[in-house]
Amino acid sequence: KAIELNPNFANAHLNLGNVLSDLGNLKEAERSYRKSIELNPDFADAYYNLGQILGDLGNLKEVEISYRKVIEIDPNYKDAYLNLGNVLRDIGKLKEAEISYRKAIQIKPDYAEAHYNLGNILNDLGKLKEAEISYRKVIELNPNFAQSHCNLGNVLRDIGKLKEAEIFYRKAIVLDPDFASAYSNLGNVLRDIGKLKEAESFIRKAIELDPDFAIAHSNLGNVLRDIGKLKEAELSTRKAIELNPDFAIAHSNLGNVLRDIGKLK
Repeated sequence: KAIELNPNFANAHLNLGNVLSDLGNLKEAERSYRKSIELNPDFADAYYNLGQILGDLGNLKEVEISYRKVIEIDPNYKDAYLNLGNVLRDIGKLKEAEISYRKAIQIKPDYAEAHYNLGNILNDLGKLKEAEISYRKVIELNPNFAQSHCNLGNVLRDIGKLKEAEIFYRKAIVLDPDFASAYSNLGNVLRDIGKLKEAESFIRKAIELDPDFAIAHSNLGNVLRDIGKLKEAELSTRKAIELNPDFAIAHSNLGNVLRDIGKLK
């Protein structure tokens, strides 16, 4: 109705785009946002919402352009830096993504999601000590975020802090008792520590929660091999490959198991 009364009202086109987006009419929502921008070329919110819609439509290069336009109009638009970081990560520009997340944090130092995404990027870049700091900050800001506890556990395991990694995996499970990855990862670190029976138990729990979790089946195969249950190790590793035929590590592990049981000369 607002558009009928005033077809040149940019806010009305923005609001219509929001409604269309909520209804799942993404292409129509895109048209509404573009109309809003046509009427008000400095409308940061319209560019931001357009970026979100374009992301849903898979147009990543255009998404990047939209979020950069938001930032050009409003250099303190923290969510635009966050989302720009996300799209830069998705297209493989990890260093630029890191910069964008850091800018979001500069604007809002207690921005937990930005700290979390920064931790993920730093981990991807191999900056494990910095990733550890980021995940610890997320936990400080949001102590009940299970994924951060799990990711911190992953980093701590990678840098050799096994006992501390175990603590954070266990905390992730307390926060989310259905968190299959946390059970599997806890199993891995318990295997590293030498607690093989406990490792087996936790990885089996991961598979119970997610029967199609190929990595967990592979991890279980590793533990069973260590315990000496070679036939079961073979079955678990074959299951991992069945679920993910391109799982290179599982193929390698299967070769090791078959060699152990004399099926591979």
